[in-house]
Amino acid sequence: MTIISLEIKVFKDGDAYVALCPELNVSSFGDDIKSAKESLREALEAFLEECEAMGTLQEVLEDAGFVREKESWILEEPVIKEKIALSC
Repeated sequence: MTIISLEIKVFKDGDAYVALCPELNVSSFGDDIKSAKESLREALEAFLEECEAMGTLQEVLEDAGFVREKESWILEEPVIKEKIALSC
């Protein structure tokens, strides 16, 4: 079994919560944080299963910045990670 470590973010949007996996650009929603996370897990599993069935999983993960380490795919860590503010 291959393990893929993913980052998720959850945002409040009106009365709903939106869960997002930014690396794979997959999102879902729910009435609360827990249901949004569960819904995102299902969406991610379906997305990854479809990639595997199409034979594109490795390419999709590599394009998203993941690297393979033994039986796992992990997001390559940047040398530096920070936020900047710009004026437009």
